Amino acid sequence: MTLQEAVLQENLEMVRRILIENPACIDEKPDGVWIPYQAAKTGNLEIVKYIVEYSRASFNETDENCRTMLHYAVESGNLELVKYLTERVGLSPLAGDKDLVTPYELAERLCKLYERFEYANETEDEDKAAQREIVTYFESYCGFSLDDSYKNPILTGMHPDPSIVCVGDDFYMVNSSFVFFPCIPISHSRDLIHWEIIGHAITNPAWSGLGTLEGGRGYWAPDISYYKGRFYITATYRLNDTVEDVDSLPWNGTPYRKQMVVSSERPEGPYSEPVFIDEDGIDPSIFTDDDGRRYMLLNRGARIFEISPDGTKQLSEAKLLYYGHNKRAPEGSHLLKKDGWYYLFQAEGGTGPGHRISVSRSRELFGIYEPCPFNPIMRQNDPKQAIQRCGHGKPVQTPNGEWYMVYLCGRQLEGKYSMLGRETALDKITWTADGWPMVNHLQGPSVLAKKPELPEFTAGKQPTVFGRIFYESDSTTTGLGLQWVTPREPEDNFAELKEDGLYLLGSRTDLCEVSARNLLLQRQTAFDFTAETKFSYQNLQDGQDAGMTCYYDENTYLKFGVFRECGKTFLKVQEHVDNDTWDSFCVELEGECTVNGQCGESSGETEIVLRCETRGLERTFSYRMEPQGSYGEASSVSAEPYQLLGILPNVYYLCDEGIKRGKRFTGAMLGMYVYGEGVRIPFRYFQVWE
Repeated sequence: MTLQEAVLQENLEMVRRILIENPACIDEKPDGVWIPYQAAKTGNLEIVKYIVEYSRASFNETDENCRTMLHYAVESGNLELVKYLTERVGLSPLAGDKDLVTPYELAERLCKLYERFEYANETEDEDKAAQREIVTYFESYCGFSLDDSYKNPILTGMHPDPSIVCVGDDFYMVNSSFVFFPCIPISHSRDLIHWEIIGHAITNPAWSGLGTLEGGRGYWAPDISYYKGRFYITATYRLNDTVEDVDSLPWNGTPYRKQMVVSSERPEGPYSEPVFIDEDGIDPSIFTDDDGRRYMLLNRGARIFEISPDGTKQLSEAKLLYYGHNKRAPEGSHLLKKDGWYYLFQAEGGTGPGHRISVSRSRELFGIYEPCPFNPIMRQNDPKQAIQRCGHGKPVQTPNGEWYMVYLCGRQLEGKYSMLGRETALDKITWTADGWPMVNHLQGPSVLAKKPELPEFTAGKQPTVFGRIFYESDSTTTGLGLQWVTPREPEDNFAELKEDGLYLLGSRTDLCEVSARNLLLQRQTAFDFTAETKFSYQNLQDGQDAGMTCYYDENTYLKFGVFRECGKTFLKVQEHVDNDTWDSFCVELEGECTVNGQCGESSGETEIVLRCETRGLERTFSYRMEPQGSYGEASSVSAEPYQLLGILPNVYYLCDEGIKRGKRFTGAMLGMYVYGEGVRIPFRYFQVWE
């Protein structure tokens, strides 16, 4: 008898005998599953206890999906086994697998699954009750219900370099925007969990200075602060390494890294015209001391110089406060004055797997800074976990006196493709008796945690990222919803909203050029989603095309659109990687314009619906013809089935790691495009759902 057979037959005596004779067999993975996991799934507590207490197995390991032994025990429904692994072995109910599913959530899912069915026998009813008991136990052990919890990341998709400020009962956060316009999104929350974009730091195209910048340049690592009734936002303005057209910019000077400052009495803006400080460095933040003097911090290390009260002028030379604990790529510095200490928070280790947050402190602003003995206070130490590259954080105190840290993180497909870019996570800060801050008790990023305890309020609406609509009531001057951005400044009146849809003006140059304009994009916020749009292509002329794009930058993107070539009309999926462009799928649309057997092209009433289904790195493209529908809604008219155009199994290039060229640390986008000077294409809707 093998050890697996003894475990599955729940023969404890045979398990003992086999392990005494051959201790190494506990490491076997028959059928691809480690023996202790198989034991946990049977629910046999005595066998599991023997394996834990008498075998050579170690329980700091996870399976290929990053599940712990506790995940398997939950599936067994044995509450006593779950308690043993939780309380005696120390496995956490809040540890997430690769899909960020924790044992706590797994128990709830199984419980709901049981509740969907009516059982015919007593045993199945007992299984249902057992799962509910596990959920109740986890609620008691963790100290909160799932309804009173939140999950990381709190902002998915491209939301790197978060900075936060609390004013009254309201929280405001900013994130990097790079070359995307409007610049620097400003988000609002009342609970630290649900965030909604309310404005941008730069909304005037004449002020943004993005026109000639390569992808990945632009506005980096913003900071938001509040001083005497005004909100201040500062960020690094990163130019190209070679600026050929300096005269076209609204300012001169040699540094390729300048520090931008804007301010407003309203958190959503409008903000003042940007002022630029010619001090080289990145990741600026503004600190106001108790005496009212104001300072700006920059890397490398934490350099500090005094600025004017309005933040527009540099008043002193930069001086190094402290280089950092890790001594590698120290940046993202923030100062906090608390209990007579100046606390200096720094991001270190680079933005890859070694990213971290460290802290030091001094009794004097320009004194000697002592590193925290617990550094780094935030880092992901387990390379198998889903949430990685955690760093660049800023602390905030809630109205109830709690402390939290917002910080960037990243998730990767197949452990190597950062498709969603760097995201924003949140964890609680606790303070030691001698005054040192620790984030999430030094356990690294949480997957599931208790919500902050905040005053009662009416929660705001969720961010409108997955809507069909093009605009919202709290819209920008273009009428577009605040989730929409363009690479660099668009042309005037590039998007016209009419009763029958959004009319998008064609770009004079193709998407592979820095000079391309008028792409209308939003962040990809999930690994698995479906996007769909409907538009009329009748206005296209030879050499023009329009449709949907999955976009990273001018060097890597794909088009899924209608192309006019040599008097013919084609539907294509076209890929562009580095300097190469090719057609992956193509079908001529002549004879494809029918709806329910009736040709509608001559009447101008037939339009095309494009659908892109994404599952990780795979994208499936399909289409169908429909009559013209109502603006903002899919057609209710019975339509033909979708026709498959093709499947791309690996769009690896839509991420940081896609190619080695320029600055690549943004994130995948998706949206609508038109290429062709002077042409306007009406889009009836664009919708995305997970």
